[in-house]
Amino acid sequence: MTKRRVVLLFGGRSAEHDVSRMSAVTFLRALDPEKFDVLPIGIAPDGSWSVSDSALALHRREAGTDQLLQVDVHGSGTTPMAALPAAGAADTLDIDDLPVVIPVLHGPNGEDGTVQGLLELAGVPYVGPGVLGSALSMDKAVAKVVLASASLPQATWLAKRSWDLADAASVARFSAEVEATIGFPVFVKPANMGSSVGVSKVRDSDEFCSAISVALAYDDTVVVEETILGREIEFAVLGNHLVEVSAAGEIHPGAHFYDYADKYLEDKANFTIPAQLSTVDLAEGQRLAELAYRALRCEGLARLDFFFDDGSTGGSGRGWVINEANTIPGFTPISMYPKLWEAAGVSHAQLVEKLIDLAMERFNRRRWRVGRSMEK
Repeated sequence: MTKRRVVLLFGGRSAEHDVSRMSAVTFLRALDPEKFDVLPIGIAPDGSWSVSDSALALHRREAGTDQLLQVDVHGSGTTPMAALPAAGAADTLDIDDLPVVIPVLHGPNGEDGTVQGLLELAGVPYVGPGVLGSALSMDKAVAKVVLASASLPQATWLAKRSWDLADAASVARFSAEVEATIGFPVFVKPANMGSSVGVSKVRDSDEFCSAISVALAYDDTVVVEETILGREIEFAVLGNHLVEVSAAGEIHPGAHFYDYADKYLEDKANFTIPAQLSTVDLAEGQRLAELAYRALRCEGLARLDFFFDDGSTGGSGRGWVINEANTIPGFTPISMYPKLWEAAGVSHAQLVEKLIDLAMERFNRRRWRVGRSMEK
């Protein structure tokens, strides 16, 4: 059997570099060496690209390499990209010879449409949403406008650019606007970031200025959101034009919210899969997850995050409130996306093969249309 060539892109220049490296291990373990010929390309924080020899060894199941942080893109154990032979122009290769790229690049410069645009120009298939879906989903401020146009329920929110928050007076005015429009407590977050990096829960105006500074350290747009007193529920979505939505998974944070430390460092959060929901509430959550997925032009995969205010956590009982979409969700050992599909009987290996099949289906569809347009 001819092996499918796969390029695994991981690491990256965002604050989620280490999360990407952990996710890459899951993919490497799931990609069957008998079916896939994998080339792991690590992107270091300085932007350099190299073949990760240690990751390649992990994929080949060589002894002594099965360690979580063995996937490294620094120093020894890498081969510079300049030393690689050219693969040739994409349009001269048979489609079965084209590699499928899996961009496991969480956050900016990977999940936001930048790498997807590069892969489109290269003419190669890749896993996950395209340029528009990636960019829309990554920018929380723009995503909220799109979700509102689809009549999806959201928290009350405001957004400001960095140049509108250039001094203490402008931040104070924004704080007053937030207090009048939303009311404290609120969440302050960078528009383009994941894994709760740069997110602060702000209880009053005294904490507002420092939270704005933290968020602006990661992006030049700040989003301020109403605090929703609800359960944290997530759905895994899979598909292109035909979409599958998983059962619901519930997060029980170990901290006052599910932040980076709670996700990846302290291991205090707990999960319930499936979440305890009535048949009616589950069906409505799945319906909203699919609507959001389609509104944001997602393809391949995404994780849709919601709050569910059923009154049990002090809220008003308003029901489902969408939080955000993650187009390259974490694939670490504790990540919800693979856990939800695993609970549905889909192994990591089967899930990765589905994602590759979806990438090829979209590539063939778009390739045919591009060919038709060039003939005219």
